Amino acid sequence: MEASNALILLGGLLLFVSVLASLVSARLGLPLLLVFLGVGMLAGEDGPGGIVFNNLEMAMLVGHLALAVILLDGGLRTQMKTFRVALRPAVSLATVGVILTAGAVGVFSWWLLDLDWRVALLLGAIVGSTDAAAVFSLLRRSAARLNERVEATLEIESGSNDPMAIFLVIVMVEWLRLGEGPGIGPLALTLLLQLGLGVIGGVLGGRLMAALLARVRLVEGLYALLVVSGGLALFAGINLLGGSGFLGIYLAGLVVGNRRSDATEHVLRVMDGLAWLSQAGMFLVLGLLVKPSQMIMDAPQAALIALFLILVARPVAVWLGLLPFRFPAREVGFIAWVGLRGAVPIVLSVFPMMAGLPQAELLFNVTFAVVLVSLMIQGTTVPLAARLFRVEVPALGEPVDRQLLDLPARQPYEMVQFEVQPDTFAVGRSFLEVVDASFPEHSACVGLIRDGELIDPDPEVHFEAGDVALLLLPLDSYEQVAACFARLPAQGRLAAQAFFGEFVLSAEAPADDVAALYGIELHPRERGQNLEEVIRARLGDRVVVGDRVSLGGSRLTVREVEQGRPVRVGLKLAQ
Repeated sequence: MEASNALILLGGLLLFVSVLASLVSARLGLPLLLVFLGVGMLAGEDGPGGIVFNNLEMAMLVGHLALAVILLDGGLRTQMKTFRVALRPAVSLATVGVILTAGAVGVFSWWLLDLDWRVALLLGAIVGSTDAAAVFSLLRRSAARLNERVEATLEIESGSNDPMAIFLVIVMVEWLRLGEGPGIGPLALTLLLQLGLGVIGGVLGGRLMAALLARVRLVEGLYALLVVSGGLALFAGINLLGGSGFLGIYLAGLVVGNRRSDATEHVLRVMDGLAWLSQAGMFLVLGLLVKPSQMIMDAPQAALIALFLILVARPVAVWLGLLPFRFPAREVGFIAWVGLRGAVPIVLSVFPMMAGLPQAELLFNVTFAVVLVSLMIQGTTVPLAARLFRVEVPALGEPVDRQLLDLPARQPYEMVQFEVQPDTFAVGRSFLEVVDASFPEHSACVGLIRDGELIDPDPEVHFEAGDVALLLLPLDSYEQVAACFARLPAQGRLAAQAFFGEFVLSAEAPADDVAALYGIELHPRERGQNLEEVIRARLGDRVVVGDRVSLGGSRLTVREVEQGRPVRVGLKLAQ
């Protein structure tokens, strides 16, 4: 009993210290995951804590469970509409990109460390994939609002590239263990099973869980437990059948999250805490597993491999993987930079140790060092990189709160709260004036809170700064009204006028009329088209807010998109 209490005390203290340390990490701009790793290392065998932890099976179990919960949470929060702009490029990066990265790092490691070429390729496969926990965490905490195409590509890639990395690692481990490589036929069958069972199991399991959430009535806290337990059972079942449980649970979360019901909001709130707990627990355990005294011996070579991965292998793989999709160079550069490594490579580096392969300790130490360098260099510079590569778009202003409503209506509605900020459109205007100006169809302002008192909608009542507006809106339409209540940047390159231009035009406006009115020269083939056709001819079908088209010295910038089509554009005239 004393041993159990001591273990609980130790685990609680480690998590407690890690959460408090997150306050320091936020001020210093350090990734929170790096803090969890650091606390684990300090508590480990070579740190002040002196805890001896060599249980590889336990580390693998914790890593798999935590990654499954993190991927489930990531899927729940990914909107299906992002697949319109990012599915094909993300799949390319999750397959071809991982293979190219693994091959490049393998060749460099073979030259640098003088390893057997199969061991070097195994190292490349271990560090070949980006990490969902690291990417999801940094994108959520980033103050910058990223271009939708860039953010969606990074999220989908990190959530779906684990199967390819795991496949490559298992193949290389078996090759080294048995002394001979598998044939092309068995390789193709294994990969097909991994991807096929992952996709089929994830979609079917997600539909089943979504149907249950819509039909059953449970105590509020049990909805999340239903989704987590069902997701973990699906994860394990797909793995037992030979598929990719990681891909399956991500897709299951995606299906559940996009089939919104009254229970979905309860699930998301609990899942947020479970995802953070999973990240903290996983990185603490992995930090306990490492021995810094041994890692230091391989640190110079590991640092060179990490720099090669960050500066050469990842950028080349991303450039080749995105080449068919006409991504702007600045977006390719940013996606290449945010290829963070985290828990997945560390968990994969345990595979060779469990198989008893020679030089497995070296692979683990090098992988851990690569992850540390990635989190310290890439993880701390995401906001700076977003500015340098110009992939930010103007912020919309976030609501105070959003609540999905269970109404007997054909489309889902939510109650959204916005705080009315000074010098915004709503200040001094009545309910009706604000609603008529910019609200979507079938929506309303149902009241406001002023000085703690609820005020009913009345034509005589006008908004004041500091009020909290209560809005009934169609689901996910709050962005259309955000500018009425939230103050946007008035200066700098992300100010609306500087970013989008001086004039706001309908995308249906004839290009000939716009050219004649503002003295713009059109290409002959663009005459007779409207602005939407001009933009889509230049950029293709994956148009997002912030996309730009040059017309002589002037510039069109997509300002609003509905169902993949630009509906409003900004025009910035040549100086």
